[in-house]
Amino acid sequence: LFFTSLCRCAMLPILSTFITGPSKRLVPSTLFSRSFATAITHVKGKIVASTKDAVKDIPNGASLCVGGFGLCGIPENLIRALVDTGVKDLTAISNNCGVDGFGLGLLLQTRQLKKMISSYVGENDAFEKQFLRGELEVELVPQGTLAERLRAGGSGIPAFFTPTGANTLVHKGGLPLTHTKEGKPDKLSKEKESRVYNGRTYVLEEALKGDYALIKAWKADPSGNLVFRSSARNFNPDCAMAGKITIAEVEEIVEDGELHPDEVHLSGIFVQRVVKGEKYEKRIERLMLDKGDSAEKVTKSPAQLARERIAKRAAQEFTDGAYVNLGIGIPTLSSNYIPSGVHITLQSENGILGMGPYPKPGKEDADLINAGKETITLLPGSSTFGSSQSFGMIRGKHVELTILGGMQVSQYGDLANWIIPGKMVKGMGGAMDLVSSGARVVITMEHTARGNHKVLKECSLPLTGKGVVDRIITELCVFDVDKTKGLTLVELAKGVTIDEIKEKTGCAFAVAPVLKEMPL
Repeated sequence: LFFTSLCRCAMLPILSTFITGPSKRLVPSTLFSRSFATAITHVKGKIVASTKDAVKDIPNGASLCVGGFGLCGIPENLIRALVDTGVKDLTAISNNCGVDGFGLGLLLQTRQLKKMISSYVGENDAFEKQFLRGELEVELVPQGTLAERLRAGGSGIPAFFTPTGANTLVHKGGLPLTHTKEGKPDKLSKEKESRVYNGRTYVLEEALKGDYALIKAWKADPSGNLVFRSSARNFNPDCAMAGKITIAEVEEIVEDGELHPDEVHLSGIFVQRVVKGEKYEKRIERLMLDKGDSAEKVTKSPAQLARERIAKRAAQEFTDGAYVNLGIGIPTLSSNYIPSGVHITLQSENGILGMGPYPKPGKEDADLINAGKETITLLPGSSTFGSSQSFGMIRGKHVELTILGGMQVSQYGDLANWIIPGKMVKGMGGAMDLVSSGARVVITMEHTARGNHKVLKECSLPLTGKGVVDRIITELCVFDVDKTKGLTLVELAKGVTIDEIKEKTGCAFAVAPVLKEMPL
């Protein structure tokens, strides 16, 4: 030890002389700085001349992690360039598959996709038809689980346990992965390992990685550091982390140093290629505008009035200061009827906290949408973030109330709202994550569908969650749900009788000692 210490001390003057030696001499410090600079120059060679050059080495059979949510934040130029290469048998890992004729929908149209791993089919008819006709393999994954599997893949985590999907087909197996040409389920998913922690069931999910990642950002520098804009961040950072070779399409390339380190959303260590997009359409799927008093007054149908009644009652569930997530349709409509004096913060699973109303005409922004792909605004104090962080808020029970729509609800709080086997495959989206957090879940829906019961003894459709619903609100009444005892009728709409509820409900229920009228 003495000898080692002596050597170290002896070396200090020598090192000092070399580093601070006369400027006329070629000292090691100069060599070091030159070597370091050369290394930096090499690392910075990430900018590619065109999207064509950026994707030209992607081979047949490659797996691709593709960013975007709906049409927001998609690498549209890289996708077009990939179509032109003609590569086939691709596997795309992406939240959804664009729309017919745009985004990843172009690769469906040209039959270049062999498999999709996604959470939402949505309104893409080609996606749904190819899946049901046996032309495309599809692995449907809950949206938050998809984001976390990508994040885990890029973080060196091989697998993790999540409550999402517990006791559903996602957990137990039996989800169709492929169909025959006649539309019958062929290859089915297998049961996944599960464990019980603190009395709750958790499902083992494996990480996802791709050969390539195609992502979209707003700005980049030559080092590959990225900045995203508004809700266009979504899945892009998670996809970037999971790609072995990540190609970032951006709107603007700035010089190194122009991006302050604190404003970088994704470090260049995750990005291998940067290219400026040649042309942006930035389509908006659902243009929603606040036209104020100029909006046309229309006569509402009985169905519209029923939905409005449900939405008004659902708004009574809001408590002052709560963080709330609202599903598509009636739940979103409820935000128009927030009671006076109540202030809530709306969270949207595509990466927004502090969501505001629809924009005024001319103020719409394709980079700013909600989970229903509708144009929105942001309120003062709002924030935006990526998909994995968004679902961390949800799964971690930081969002206190979730209001969703439903196809069926059982007497013990089971929910089905994402698929009709063989007929309609919309995907579970974020619903399975939202109902699995343990936070309060309220379901809003019409009491019957074409005369068929929707509140049942048991759900006949595949479940979104088992024993997850706390309250059911319909146009006729309000049920509270006890996960072991069943339903209790607590409110009736004006003019509705208990006998009518019995006739239109497919299971037994108790009646509260004090039955209230629905407050609207």
